[in-house]
Amino acid sequence: MQKNKSIRMKLSQFRFNLPKELIAEKPPRNRDEARMMVLHRDSGKVEHRIFKDFIEYVDEGDVVVANNTRVFPALLDGEKEKTGARIQVFLLRELNSEMRLWDVIVDPARKIRIGNKLYFGTNDALVAEVVDNTTSRGRTIRFLFDGSHQEFMSIVKGMGRTPLPEELRKLRDIEKSDAENYQTLYAKVEGGIAAPIAGLHFSRELLKRMEIKDVKWVELTLHTGMGEFKAIEVEDLSKHRMDAEEMHLDENVCNQIEQAKEKGHKICCVGTTTMRALESAVTIPGKLCPYDGWTNKFIFPPYDFTIADMMVTNFHHPMSSQFIMASAFAGPDLLMQTYQTAIKEKYRFSTYGDAMLII
Repeated sequence: MQKNKSIRMKLSQFRFNLPKELIAEKPPRNRDEARMMVLHRDSGKVEHRIFKDFIEYVDEGDVVVANNTRVFPALLDGEKEKTGARIQVFLLRELNSEMRLWDVIVDPARKIRIGNKLYFGTNDALVAEVVDNTTSRGRTIRFLFDGSHQEFMSIVKGMGRTPLPEELRKLRDIEKSDAENYQTLYAKVEGGIAAPIAGLHFSRELLKRMEIKDVKWVELTLHTGMGEFKAIEVEDLSKHRMDAEEMHLDENVCNQIEQAKEKGHKICCVGTTTMRALESAVTIPGKLCPYDGWTNKFIFPPYDFTIADMMVTNFHHPMSSQFIMASAFAGPDLLMQTYQTAIKEKYRFSTYGDAMLII
């Protein structure tokens, strides 16, 4: 739970200079051959390894928890009625499946008004109408489609593109290979609009080696939304509000984690979304319980973590919610110092970047 202390850390304390050339544009050729920095919280010791060495840091009976959300092709290219102006629609969240209502981001947004019709695909296979202007860039649209929901989603997936983070889309065009590269190998439950990027490092070979070693692998679902990328705009972190994201954690997974902890085994979270999901499902007595709903939990220092002993994460941007959460787990001063080492050693940052194991 978030500690209630009079001294709270400020957003500006998480600022550092990240050289642009360290932002990875493409993934490594083999998923588990990214570099991995290992940070020991107790001593501050740092090791420089590669990700396939992860197997050396988990033992028989330990539990690795991962987020199995699957990114769906949420970027649609279309045009505006009458003018034929090219537009891009980013499907954020389905509001009503029967009415085909979606929250979206339209780019460019300034000339899109309520009542405008938008056309997508060959021979205008899909038509949508703007029904609400929710924010300066956001919109709610209604697709004018008479078929079943399954037919509708099949068309959307057929014409949609993989929604790489905006920073990558600015650096390069989306490629065919991104549809596979920007999914974890264990992605199952479709609904995320961003990949849980720490999980991108796990290869089939590494997952098999963990199975042979009897390291338990369990999964939950948190459908990552735009809140992961939205800039924090308040200096007082206690006033930041995350966008709510849908999550599911079943009883069997809770039981396996609780039983492992009782036997003294380690629990390793793969990524900040997994960590946030687990902490959202902790009750006041510190027990992990099944969860089926939405969470807008934002974790920042100081914070007492209840479940995880270890965490796999990537190298994140300054003042991002992911960097702030990792700082809460590792300790703000120690993580900032370690990031300076990462920059000096030219580790790769962000979506397709290198990994950090915090133990």
